[in-house]
Amino acid sequence: MIVKKSAPALTLAAVALAATAGCSAGGSDPKPGTGSGGATTAEMGHIHGIGVDPHDGAVYAGTHHGLFRIADGSATRVADRVQDFMGFTVAGPEHFLASGHPGEGQDGPGSLGLIESTDAGQTWHGLSLSGEADFHSLEYRHGRVYGLNSVTGQLLVSTDMTSWQELSRAPIADFAVSPTDADLLIATTQEGLARSSDGGRAFEVVASAPLMVFVGWAEDGTLAGVTPEGVVYAADDPTGEWSERGSLGGQPEALTVQSSDEIYAAANGAVLLSTDGGRTFGPTLEE
Repeated sequence: MIVKKSAPALTLAAVALAATAGCSAGGSDPKPGTGSGGATTAEMGHIHGIGVDPHDGAVYAGTHHGLFRIADGSATRVADRVQDFMGFTVAGPEHFLASGHPGEGQDGPGSLGLIESTDAGQTWHGLSLSGEADFHSLEYRHGRVYGLNSVTGQLLVSTDMTSWQELSRAPIADFAVSPTDADLLIATTQEGLARSSDGGRAFEVVASAPLMVFVGWAEDGTLAGVTPEGVVYAADDPTGEWSERGSLGGQPEALTVQSSDEIYAAANGAVLLSTDGGRTFGPTLEE
């Protein structure tokens, strides 16, 4: 379906573009300014994904300048690997999936395809689609990997992380998969939130939902999303009532919904945490 570009739609497109502005192949690492908690403002900029490791509860942020581990109020770059991590997601204890681009001086194609770490980001290896895919959104659920390939615009799915099936080429910015139904997806589009009941092959716009750029679906069934202006909404069902919760206070970069209370988001180059269901957010790094 062709998306009609209304004024709000153009806002959504602009935010989605800005959220991936740090995505480049082998870009140089700028000289960072001094930051807090072992990280710097420049290094933590361009946050592309947030995940919580069930192994120890540590928070990880995939950024343009590497993967950072956030714990006890400080952030440390993992394995000093300065590459662009796109589509970062936690698949299980110490089991991470990502995409992106090599850093300066690193070998490999401009787009890394699907890459995997089984030691909490210390080492990575390629699984599939190297040189063919740059996943800007990834999710692992129901033994499947779902990925949005920015190179082709395809929404793809894989059951073995090596062979992939195209689901659709719907113009979506982000998506989330139901924790109870592998075929139930929601996605953010320029027309508004869209819902698919056939595994992502076809989407229908949800009229009751606000225009959002990022969405997340927790294991306990909680849904949350954030608008291009940084306003957070939550719901119990995609087609039900979406209630306004709070604000990030800036342009959103990423969103991860852990539970009805615990929501992580990125805005203005910082990782934020809400423990009251998105009503208020505070920094994860100590000043």
